[in-house]
Parts: sequence; structure tokens; C-alpha cells
Amino acid sequence: MRFRGLTTIVVAGVLVLGVASSTTWASAGSTRQPSVNWHGCHTGPADELGAALDAAGAQCAEVTVPVDYNHPHGRKISVAMARIKATDPGRRRGILMLNPGGPGGSGMETVLINKLMPDVAAGYDLIGMDPRFVGRSSPIECQWKTDTFLRSAGPDRRTFDESVTLTKELAAGCARGNLDLLPYASTRNTARDMDLIRRALGEQKLSYLGYSYGTYLGAVYLQMFGSHADRVVLDSPVDPDVFGPGLISHAAPAIQAALEHWATWAAGRDSEYGLGGTPGEVLATVDRINQASARSPLKVGTYTVDSHVLPYFLFAHLYDDSTAGYADLAEQLRVFDAAARGGPATPTFSLETFLAGLFTGAGYAADRAGTAVICADRAASRDPDTYFRDIESHRHDEPLFGPLAHNITPCAFWPTRPAEKPTTIRTDVPALIVGADGDPVAPYPGQQAMHGALTGSRMVTLRGGFAHTEYLAAENACVDGTVNRYLVDGAFPTRDTDCVVGS
Repeated sequence: MRFRGLTTIVVAGVLVLGVASSTTWASAGSTRQPSVNWHGCHTGPADELGAALDAAGAQCAEVTVPVDYNHPHGRKISVAMARIKATDPGRRRGILMLNPGGPGGSGMETVLINKLMPDVAAGYDLIGMDPRFVGRSSPIECQWKTDTFLRSAGPDRRTFDESVTLTKELAAGCARGNLDLLPYASTRNTARDMDLIRRALGEQKLSYLGYSYGTYLGAVYLQMFGSHADRVVLDSPVDPDVFGPGLISHAAPAIQAALEHWATWAAGRDSEYGLGGTPGEVLATVDRINQASARSPLKVGTYTVDSHVLPYFLFAHLYDDSTAGYADLAEQLRVFDAAARGGPATPTFSLETFLAGLFTGAGYAADRAGTAVICADRAASRDPDTYFRDIESHRHDEPLFGPLAHNITPCAFWPTRPAEKPTTIRTDVPALIVGADGDPVAPYPGQQAMHGALTGSRMVTLRGGFAHTEYLAAENACVDGTVNRYLVDGAFPTRDTDCVVGS
């Protein structure tokens, strides 16, 4: 789960994962003050992210951190970060660390949001860290031919068993060459890396802006290092008591509600998309496509799409409730509809990109690295039958998205166990929480659970929003203004606040 606006912020819309550079920090566990040697970000002709960072005036650096903080003199890895310095040194407050979500999302590129938040960028050095084992930070390589493990379990035991086979193969693909690293991919260790970077930069405190999974990382940091937290914003928070292998297990009703919201939009444009003239007709079209894929895989360009894919496709495209996002989903469903009717179906550019990632691994690589985080954070049941029973118990009430939300994951076959217990979030350190009440990825009850766990927090809710991530993404003046006033002026709301779509 990642920040939906990020790829539109990066120069030329490029999302590129780089390679690690030289290590410059004294050994972990040393009593010496860590030092940071800043340098240019561009590593070579193919490094488009580095070129974009250099063009934006960023600097890059690496620190060395222990794989296992319980053994600080043992094996080390390199953690990379980018910095854009405060544009108004006279107003500089400190550092603002950024995380786009995932887990497994590259943090270095997030400093490029500086142009969207000029008042904030004036007063903070923006720090984007690639979390351990991601991007330029000693990346873990999973041998996958897909960009995500997420699939629907499909309609029956046979299709569920196909999911079991896939997740077992994916777990084995991450095990090769990584067994000594996987237990330490946890959010707790990433929070320790964050605090080590704070110390390396000579800062007493850090401020933080995290999206989606980044909200869990931020909450874990608050729990572990709350005395070193300054101004903290958590956008689209996940349920801190659920995050792990079952991270979307409560999401099916919210995904369905978001689909229905889109169906109302599409029904008003039936003359353009031909998916149905009422919301019910549009939903019936979606159901017909899914049922057709369950009977026989749909031929879409060079790909065959079955009932494992359709629910995940819908979920992945309901992150964004903008007109452009909704139109893109409608255009792609027209292709699936043509295939379900037995006609030729040529994918759009965006659908071709989505299917290539799903079937070849050419897409968003963060989900592969992020699986290691999910499996290191919380143990999963290793009995496939528990997942199938859970799916069956929800199939009546959640027919389309239940088999997706409750499906088995590679964590059921993960070769290592978590090295630590999950973090219990219960702290009164202040934080500003931002969310939408129709978020299909981080359902609102889970957002409220985060709010309740962070007893010193205030919550800003975008009412009528059906997207995932809001600040700087929803283009809502109420949300953006509230966050900016907090980060810039320290105006922490005295009570929870509602914003409205369009305000």
C-alpha cells in the first residue's frame, strides 16, 4: 500500500529503484558520533531516479546499520537516503522524514514532493530513506515472475489450491540467499534505522510524514522512540493490531463500497463506456466479467486472465477516486467486457502495464520486498485449511472481494519466523492522523483503531472520499491546509476535524 500520487510527482513520472552506493558510517554500536558524507545521487546513465534527485538539488548518502540490533557488532548493511535541504535556513526547524508506504516503497524519491509543499520544504530538510532491503538499501531479491502475491482465491477449492501452490513458490523464491536476512526485515528494525539516521544527522528530534504502511512505521517509531518525535503526520493509517499477513483481511466491505461509488460514476457515463446505465447494471457487468473468467480464462492481448485476477485488478484500481482514475478503470473494464463476450480484446497501455507486472514481474517491485516486511512483523498460520475455512465463512457476505481479502499469503510458507513479537501501539505521543471515510485499502474502522491507540492524536477525516492517501494527493484545501499549518506553525487541532470532498 503506497502513496497514490508519488509516481506523478517524480520527474517524468518515473519510478526507478537504484543500486547501493558506498558506506560511510562508523560501525553500529560504536560510541562515536556517526558521520554522514553527502554526495551526488546519480550513479550512471541508467539511473533516472538519481538524475531526477540531482536535478532537484538533492544530496544522497548512506549509513551502515546492523542487521540485528541485538548484535550490533555483527553483520552490517547499508541504508541509503536522499536529502533536500530547507529552502529558508532562517526558518529551519529540523528534519522531516518521509515514507510513501508499501511496505517496500522506495523512500528516496519522496523528497521530490518538495515542490508540492513549499512552505513545509522551507522549514525542514526533507529526508527520504529507502527502508532496509529496499531500493538502494542492500535490497533483498525475491526470484518472482510477478510483482505481487495478491490474488483472489477464486470460486472453489481447486482455485484456492492454485493459490496455495503460487504462494508456496513465492516464499521459496524469497528464501534463496536471504535466510539470514529475512527475520530482520521488520518494521521495528526500520524504526531503529530511522532513529540511527536521526542521530547520524545530529538531530535531537525528527518530524515525520508517512503514508499507508508508512503510518504503521510511524506509529512503531512513536512507540519505540517517542521522546525523539517532533511533528508527526500519518496519512491513511492501517489498523496497528492487524498489520501483517492479514493486512487486508478486513477490507472487503470497504473495497465493495468503493466499487459501488465508481459504478455510480460509470453509470452516469454509459454513453461513453457502455458498462450500464444504472449502478446496478454496471455492477452486474463487473459480476458477469468475473463469472466468465471463472468459467474460462479471458484472452486479453497476449495474457489469459482468470478469476484470481479480476478482484485484485479492481482492488488495485480503486485506490484513486479522481476523474482520471475512474475513467482509466472504466476503459480497462471495457477491454475485459469485450473478452468476456468472446470478442477481440486489446489492452490499453495501462492495462498492458498492469498485466505485464502481474504475469512477468515487470511492474511495481516494492511488493516483493514488502512481503519480507509483512512476514517479519507478524506470524501467520501455516495451515492452508484455516484460510480456506475463513474464505468460505465470508463468501456469502463478501462474494467478490472476500476470497481476495482472506486468501493465503507467502507468509504461510515463509522459511523464517519473526525475530520479535509484534509491536503493541499504545502511546500518548501527539500525531496528526489523516484519512478518508471511504478508503478501500485502509478501511475507516482500522484508521479509527490507530487513532485510539495513539491517545494523543487528532484525526482529520475527508468525508465522502474513496481514495487511499489524501495529503497532497486528494487536492483538498481543507486537508492540505490543516496538515501544512501543523507542520509549519505547530497548529495542532484541539479536536478531531472533518473535511469534505471538494472543499
